[in-house]
Amino acid sequence: MDSDGKKDLKMQSPPNAAPVNDEAPVSEEEIHEIMAQYDKESRVRTFIGTRKTVVRWLFIAFTCYAIIINSPLLRLPAQIHKASYVGFIILFCILMFPFNKKDLRHVNYIPWYDWIIGLLGGGAFFYYVFAYEKIVSQMGRITTLDMVIGIIGILILFECCRRSVGLPLIVVVSIFICYAIFGDFIPGRFGHNGFSLQRTVQFLFYTQEGVIGTPIQVCSTFIFIFILFGAFLEKTGIGQFFIDLANAIAGRAVGGPAKVAVIASALEGTVSGSSVANTVGSGSFTIPMMKRLGYRPEFAAAVEATASTGGQIMPPIMGAAAFLMAEMTNISYARIILAAVIPAVLYFTTILLQVHFEAKRLGLRGLPPEEIPRAWTLLKEKGHLFLAIIAIVVFLSAGFTASYSALLACGVAIIMSMFRKDTRLTVTAFFDALENGTRNSIGVSVACAMAGCIVGVVTRTGLGITFAGALQQLSGGHLILALFFCMIASIVLGMGVPTTANYVIMATVTAPMVMQLGVPILAAHMFVFYFGIVADVTPPVALAAYAGSAIARSDPLKTGLFASRLAICAFITPYVFAYSPEILFGGTAAIDVHFLEMIRVAFTSLLGALLIASGITGCFVGPMNILERILCLGGLLLIIPSWQTDVIGIGVMILILFLQWQKYGSINFISGVVPQRRSKHKAA
Repeated sequence: MDSDGKKDLKMQSPPNAAPVNDEAPVSEEEIHEIMAQYDKESRVRTFIGTRKTVVRWLFIAFTCYAIIINSPLLRLPAQIHKASYVGFIILFCILMFPFNKKDLRHVNYIPWYDWIIGLLGGGAFFYYVFAYEKIVSQMGRITTLDMVIGIIGILILFECCRRSVGLPLIVVVSIFICYAIFGDFIPGRFGHNGFSLQRTVQFLFYTQEGVIGTPIQVCSTFIFIFILFGAFLEKTGIGQFFIDLANAIAGRAVGGPAKVAVIASALEGTVSGSSVANTVGSGSFTIPMMKRLGYRPEFAAAVEATASTGGQIMPPIMGAAAFLMAEMTNISYARIILAAVIPAVLYFTTILLQVHFEAKRLGLRGLPPEEIPRAWTLLKEKGHLFLAIIAIVVFLSAGFTASYSALLACGVAIIMSMFRKDTRLTVTAFFDALENGTRNSIGVSVACAMAGCIVGVVTRTGLGITFAGALQQLSGGHLILALFFCMIASIVLGMGVPTTANYVIMATVTAPMVMQLGVPILAAHMFVFYFGIVADVTPPVALAAYAGSAIARSDPLKTGLFASRLAICAFITPYVFAYSPEILFGGTAAIDVHFLEMIRVAFTSLLGALLIASGITGCFVGPMNILERILCLGGLLLIIPSWQTDVIGIGVMILILFLQWQKYGSINFISGVVPQRRSKHKAA
């Protein structure tokens, strides 16, 4: 979810990594090195002894505090709730993330200036907490002291962003703030009266339209609790269970290890929204397996990266931006995850099918039986861990809020873990999960606080309305052009800023314009959400793909290109959202699609994914010629939820099957065996 400088991304393998067998699982040390290279949230200080214990219990205490303020036990005013949350996060960020990489070589080292920066940054927000009544009574006026404290708080938040998220987000937020201050110097329709420095600090720091705005509100409630839920599930060993289960399901199939990677990443996506973390976590096992089977290193890395990136669109627990979507659209999170079901199934099915056809084309087989665990045995031993995920869906369906549902699901996860000794949470593991709840939320919390500045500027300056008007004029009122411009903007921003900030920018600036052209609110927001996510597998800055390439020892750019090809469905379905919102079960807050209609849309969409995957890989029953590959574009017609397009698409599919039957005497595209081409005499 983070972005890093281009200099680091040129490296194909982690620095100073010991040479290893390319087909062997990656060592834990290498995993840490790769994570540190491609994920800034992993570049944290190392503590041992007393300092480690102190940090651990600070994080545990903060997790308990976050739980309490999200429960009926303690109801704080919204400003105090959010300001205190940001104050602690800034202190922890400065504590954990060093000023530069050189400090990572030291153990138990916190320089004196970091103590000062942390205390000043945290203190600025706690000044807001303790002076809350005075600030409210001032009715928007701030004193010189208030202004100085506000500037200190914002600047140190920027420094936290540099350390834990990256420079690109700082650049984007700085441009927005400069736009607010110097608007009177900007000619044309984008110019405005401008805000004084004092007024800018006032609305960014002391109102709920800035740092402590909607993004941090969502983060301190929904996102934090879901991160904590993921931390508890992780301690039960569910990650390894997902990999083993995927192996049992698909290990012996054609191209088994690649299908294992897709299924495992889809399952892991239900509890984690970080594409880089998912890629490195499961990829350290699956990528060497794929290479051993015969897949090209670039393809193996791309499969893992693309599947892992899909974790952010995989219900029931999607990326952090999905929670922001619920708040910004005023649509329930339960409705959003329902809308995401068919697109997510399409995404992972398309990847699976491309993997299948690629394996068929190359003649690759599955894993030997002795390397494959028994599915029934796995389900008996650890199947009960699924109950915690099922509980999330049940609680959301029952009408509980997302944060309360996640809290209840944490309790379910703890109880379910007790059923067997090998999944049981020990006291140490329990406190580890509480610690990781805070540790894993620092980066996304800083990103959300920074995103609040963008929302504040857009709201106060009317930039969203102005930009929407300009984009509508540029597109000439044509929806397809407007969507194309939004896609480019989302992908470019996604290469530099986290998905959360990307979504906030696009949701406040471009989504309103798309809605003005007749696209329902949920479809418009899902459109920009999707394209912000696929930036992680889109060159030139495809962090998930580059993390996978470091494991596979492959060329990063080629890996990114393969990943973009595998993720083709993510580039197509957002346009379907806009033109045919039925694929989202209506595309609005209400569910207005009949059950039989949902079945039809899902079935024909999967047939469309089948044709697209075969056309991309150039293999169906057997190798395809250029005409057959072009005909596979008919799969797009099947993805569009319309009876007319479905009839044409099915007709195209029948034609392709007929041509393949003429050539091979078979229409079995499931088999991993490529049939012999029939002679012209036999075909006649």
